[in-house]
Amino acid sequence: MLTRRLFAAGVAAGPFVRPALAQSWAPSQPIKMVVAYPAGGPTDTIARIVAADMAERLGQQVIVENVSGASGAIGTRAVAKAKPDGLTITFGNNQTHGNNMFMLKEPGYDAIKDFAPLAGAGAFEHVFVVRNDLPAKTIQDVIKLAKEKPGALNFGSTGIGSGSHLSTELFMERTGTKMTHVPYRGAAPLVQDIIGERVDVSNSTLPSVLPHIKAGKMRAVAIGSAKRNAKLPDVPTLEEQGVSGANASSWAAFFAPAGTPAPILARLSQEIMTSLGKPAVVERIDGLGFTVDLRDPAAFRPYQEKEIATWIKIAKDAGIEPAG
Repeated sequence: MLTRRLFAAGVAAGPFVRPALAQSWAPSQPIKMVVAYPAGGPTDTIARIVAADMAERLGQQVIVENVSGASGAIGTRAVAKAKPDGLTITFGNNQTHGNNMFMLKEPGYDAIKDFAPLAGAGAFEHVFVVRNDLPAKTIQDVIKLAKEKPGALNFGSTGIGSGSHLSTELFMERTGTKMTHVPYRGAAPLVQDIIGERVDVSNSTLPSVLPHIKAGKMRAVAIGSAKRNAKLPDVPTLEEQGVSGANASSWAAFFAPAGTPAPILARLSQEIMTSLGKPAVVERIDGLGFTVDLRDPAAFRPYQEKEIATWIKIAKDAGIEPAG
């Protein structure tokens, strides 16, 4: 789900269980970590960094498997139905474990009932980017173009109900504009079409577009946060450019199937949080444009539920209908 506050970097929570309980389980074979998006996107990259680090302490490989499609529902559904033995987990986000509950008519799982949270990892900031040949240097230029010919501009997202989708719907509601939605199966194919100038605008997660902005393959026109990002210091915020109430960022978290025994959940949670508490790991992830802000399972679950409720209302107010 989207969150409309900026996460602070650093470790916000410690291990939630006694070490003895967490150490009482050890995997007997490699663990599969499902990412419900194509390889190469920011969610996939972060999953691989954490998987490699935690594998050292678990004594087993943690293999990332990409199972994309249906706005992340296919891979997430597979994990929901997996044997709850600790050998299949997932790195999900506000779409897979939030928005799909009200943006898809039949996601095939319940994001709350079918999953046990292992750790909230943090959030992706959003940045508005445009194709290089679009005559827009600021977000007000984008608004002007969108109002001149409603629906003529298209905006790309990482799928129906994704953070990039709903945050743009929020933006259009706040600015009185209309653009045509083009959903993709993940960040990697979306980015290629922005570079190929087949997509006009996207309110993308910062990690997915940052290297391409710096390489001059697309142009950033606004940051959707309370303050400018140090990685793009010359890009003004939405509010600096006269757009209020449209800030958003997208959370990400680790989950296991519901019904996984407590000692297994405890060990997996401890190892994930240990990895995300390492300065070297945080530095690598921060370099992607993701802000690490740890939440243990007890803190994450109410946060997740509140986020779902918040964005159900925003989607309803924007008149967004669930997809079939």
